[in-house]
Amino acid sequence: MRTQKNERSFKDAVKVMPGGVNSPVRAFKAVGAAPIFIDKAKDAYLYDVDGNRYIDYCMSWGPMILGHANKAVLDEVKKTMAKGTSYGVPTTIETDLAKVITGAIESVQKVRFVSSGTEAVMTAIRLARAATGKDKIIKFVGGYHGHVDHMLVSAGSGALTLGMPSSPGVPKDFTKHTLLARYNDLDSVKNIFKKYSGKIAAVIIEPVAGNMGVIPAKKDFLKGLRVLCTKNKSILIFDEVITGFRLGFGSIQKKVGVKADLTCLGKIIGGGFPIGAVGGRASIMNNLSPQGPVYQAGTLSGNPVCVAAGLATLKILKVQKPYTALERRTKHLCAQITQTLNKAGVEHTINQVGSMFTLFFTAGPVTDYDSALKSDTKKFAKYFKHMLNAGIYLPPSQFEANFLSTKHTDAHIKRTIEVLKKIKL
Repeated sequence: MRTQKNERSFKDAVKVMPGGVNSPVRAFKAVGAAPIFIDKAKDAYLYDVDGNRYIDYCMSWGPMILGHANKAVLDEVKKTMAKGTSYGVPTTIETDLAKVITGAIESVQKVRFVSSGTEAVMTAIRLARAATGKDKIIKFVGGYHGHVDHMLVSAGSGALTLGMPSSPGVPKDFTKHTLLARYNDLDSVKNIFKKYSGKIAAVIIEPVAGNMGVIPAKKDFLKGLRVLCTKNKSILIFDEVITGFRLGFGSIQKKVGVKADLTCLGKIIGGGFPIGAVGGRASIMNNLSPQGPVYQAGTLSGNPVCVAAGLATLKILKVQKPYTALERRTKHLCAQITQTLNKAGVEHTINQVGSMFTLFFTAGPVTDYDSALKSDTKKFAKYFKHMLNAGIYLPPSQFEANFLSTKHTDAHIKRTIEVLKKIKL
């Protein structure tokens, strides 16, 4: 692995950006390594500035379900860019993308586009509070919903990786209405509803957690949340920034038999460009300005380039229906990893849902934040560095999701397992 240009790039970056990066986990601190700098990507591969090639299991943290630099998506982006990149006024393709989303997710009747998953969550919570006239929000320990001030409490992902379950700069008054429950523990939610009767505006949850590692919510747990929210006239928010259009065409809600009141989307609906969306029942969504009194705005919301990329991606997914094949290939990879590590006597657990998975270095099972924390992060760091040096790029954190794309093949899996077999953990 050549590193000279990567090292020089990092030294340059540190001079002008905090930590040399624009998102914390990219700094590779959790794995005791220096970050790589990417020059280009194609299909299932990343290419760094030194010319090293990597099989990519991060896929830009999930959006690149069709692989990098998909020709059909890029063609639509180029056509749109030739007309202009931002207008600040409506376009018909915004409506087209909204129609695809509302057609794919039964519980979503109207959509508001924003520029990130964080903005989507922020808007959903504001809507929930306005619709209910209540202030308090229940979230789950280890759940990450973007860097919104009132959600940055016991957060997973980068906050968990860096040992900062909350962040300086967030006033206590901002988080006093954020209540913490245990993931997959319905009694903990019931107790909060009982203690704060009549005060809960919403429950927000990732139906498959992706930021304390992949941890699926149990169906009965999600159904229990639906019952509690309905009974207490609270809003159920599904944060599907990761799972939206990743596990099937649309939401996971149909699979688990639970309808959310509001759904947050991102990643795949932008086809690799910055986007977010919140959607839900018209009776709630109509509270948004200019139709209602709840203010939300954004200069680049519904940006035509982002929308064009997302629309092209969703059209391909709808036609190709790749989800069964993606899940089958992901299961095959996970089975091969388990077989290899079992043979080597390495304690581990793999949680896999569809085309996303996490390898935890703990005997498991991993069902919530506390069980995820039992993972051997030093062992993960050794694993990460070995794989990276051999041309396999993984998310640089024990507490993140791995993703496959339609461009990953059996040959990629075979190579991955060959590399894994050579490491002594």
